[in-house]
Amino acid sequence: MLQIAIARKFFATIMFFAVVFSTAKAQPVADTLEQISPYAIEEDFEVSADLSNSVWQEAESAYIKHQVQPNDNVQAWINTEVKVLYSDQNLYFAFISEDPNPNNIRANISDRDNSFQDDYVGVILDPFNNNQQAYELFINPLGIQMDGMRTGNNEDMNFDMLWYSDGKITDSGYRGVMKIPFKSLNFPDRNIHNWSIQFIRNYPRNSRYQFVWSEVDLDNSCLVCQNGILTGMKNIENTNTVEFLPYGMSYQSSTINNAANPNSGLDHGRINGRIGGSVMYEPTSTTSLNAVVNPDFSQVETDQAQISANETFALYYSEKRPFFMKGSDLFNTRENLFYSRMINRPLAAGKVTHQAEDYSIAFLTAYDREAPFIIPGRYGSSLVQSDVEAYNNVVRGTYNFGSESHVGGLITTRNQQDGHNYVGSIDWSILLTDNYYFSGQVAYANTKELDEQALFDESRVLGQSSYDAAFNGEQFGGSLLTSQFSRQAKYYNFSFGYTSYSPTFHTQNGFINQVDQRRFEASQSLSYYPGWDWLSRGSVSVSGTWRYDFAGQFQERYIFTRWSNNFGGQTNLSLSYLPLNDERFRGRFFTQMNRMMVDLSTNPLNELSLSTHIDFGKYVNRRENPTLGEGYNFSADATIKLTPRLEMSLSYNYSKLSAANGEQEYFSGDIYRLNGNYNFSKKLFARLITQYNSFNEQLQIYPLVYYKANPFTKFYIGMTDYLNHFDQPGPNGFRGFKETNRQFFVKFQYLIRS
Repeated sequence: MLQIAIARKFFATIMFFAVVFSTAKAQPVADTLEQISPYAIEEDFEVSADLSNSVWQEAESAYIKHQVQPNDNVQAWINTEVKVLYSDQNLYFAFISEDPNPNNIRANISDRDNSFQDDYVGVILDPFNNNQQAYELFINPLGIQMDGMRTGNNEDMNFDMLWYSDGKITDSGYRGVMKIPFKSLNFPDRNIHNWSIQFIRNYPRNSRYQFVWSEVDLDNSCLVCQNGILTGMKNIENTNTVEFLPYGMSYQSSTINNAANPNSGLDHGRINGRIGGSVMYEPTSTTSLNAVVNPDFSQVETDQAQISANETFALYYSEKRPFFMKGSDLFNTRENLFYSRMINRPLAAGKVTHQAEDYSIAFLTAYDREAPFIIPGRYGSSLVQSDVEAYNNVVRGTYNFGSESHVGGLITTRNQQDGHNYVGSIDWSILLTDNYYFSGQVAYANTKELDEQALFDESRVLGQSSYDAAFNGEQFGGSLLTSQFSRQAKYYNFSFGYTSYSPTFHTQNGFINQVDQRRFEASQSLSYYPGWDWLSRGSVSVSGTWRYDFAGQFQERYIFTRWSNNFGGQTNLSLSYLPLNDERFRGRFFTQMNRMMVDLSTNPLNELSLSTHIDFGKYVNRRENPTLGEGYNFSADATIKLTPRLEMSLSYNYSKLSAANGEQEYFSGDIYRLNGNYNFSKKLFARLITQYNSFNEQLQIYPLVYYKANPFTKFYIGMTDYLNHFDQPGPNGFRGFKETNRQFFVKFQYLIRS
């Protein structure tokens, strides 16, 4: 009851701030906003980087003339001209990018969303002109597409949409063109449209320079607020879009007959097939209805292995399934109360979204055939896979007021057999005045466990409550509260925050893996911009956290310091140190766990990029009877572009922990991952991933050939192959490695739009 009372008080406080600051204005921008009026054309045409269509000559020009990275208040020293056209169905952009040394242009043929180390040009486009969300669309000099969705200062680069592009390197630089169907965009229903827009050019040389059309002041934390205006578009299409995305798949799986006997051979299953698909209907440019049957499992995408030898909490993996990725930004909240991978194997799902200038509403429902569970705790969490059927529902709404401010709500429900989990939350982010923000979230969860101790029978108690973690049919409630006051500016930033998760706060549709904590946090940072050739910018920061459990017992405190600098050759070096780090873990209190961290990354050439991380010092050995250990973690990544079509990426991770007195090694091991890509064209690709994990002595191989006509029309043929190491000798192996699992698959999906 106390937590409910606190939640009510916080809700009243939020409403007070909403009223007081509902008239808040955007942070100050340049006195004169840049504006451009696109030239209206009667007939659409196929875009070409040659700019051979005469209508380009009729269009007004804009010029990208301001630098924003590594520092603002500098004029661009290379010329970039932009032209804009529109019809009733499409929006067109042409970029004419001059370069004094065209041989230094970085441009590679690659899959989409994989060219951010190249030169590129693009737009940030906010059709609602409300500074809440914006499309990001970029192309490299060869026309390779990159797209994402910006929400505030966060970017979601998993976003994909259908549009067209072309690019060409010339004797004086390069040219790039975009054709964006209005059917691919959400925008308000108006007679005359004035959209917020920014033109950007990325220029990676000794430093990574970025230039913009409308002047940007880095002391204003809102990038989109400083966009220019695309004015005067009339009679553009915004009704009755239908998309059908069917897919078909065939696969054959083989599994070892006896996992304890490497010579037992493989059981070759029969060839199976699966079909499914989704349909989307948009009656207007603001409303979308989606349904999917037997959605794609994305076997073609592989999760990169993570070292978990000393990790007691469930690990997070990104979503890769197209249905759940599309529009995912509309479901996001400050705390991760909706994690779509908790809908594991849905038979069917549906989604409805509506976006307007002042608000958005999103609803998702799904029937899952194999629901997983994360049971969080103070010192660890448990991940339970099951064949339990579950009905999932998620409702999210936001109301935008003033500028950069919103209040939102989220409700998630999961029902299975005689159990359920219901979560309701309110979140907010309010611009109080220039550079100062107040944000947070409050939530309450009601959980009734399954009565299936055969599925999960762990006896750990949930904090000081009378409940335990086992699935024994108990019913309980729990709360979450988080808030933060922050300053976001060019030179000096700070934040103060408080977060609490009660021991019985469970989110079966979310990703909350640690509870029973009250956490106080503070941070501040100071940035500097010398603008020298060898040092462009840097920062010094310090942050601290104090954590208690809900019974008031101290659990952890640490102070984290960092010094980071951007050097010439696109090289970044960061040095971090923990001068204070004390923690209580499973009844033992550990002190003076100082650690040092070094991060180095460099991209001096188009053909080479390198990064490395190492941290070393004292750590808790997080076993049932914890002890203090000394060790280190090391990781390194290298990408080599042997040709503009061939790319090799190698990553290596090593972790070791030994007793502080050196008498015992608790664990050591490594993970190798080699990813080779050959790009035959802008649409045809071959990929081979090889991954070895010494902790479980498993080798994984993923060959794949795929054709991608656009982000949604694709054809794949590939294989997954798992080989485990056995001590027993035998035939048909390689140095002790024998196949334990193998699958061949062919998949095709095709987008139909009208």
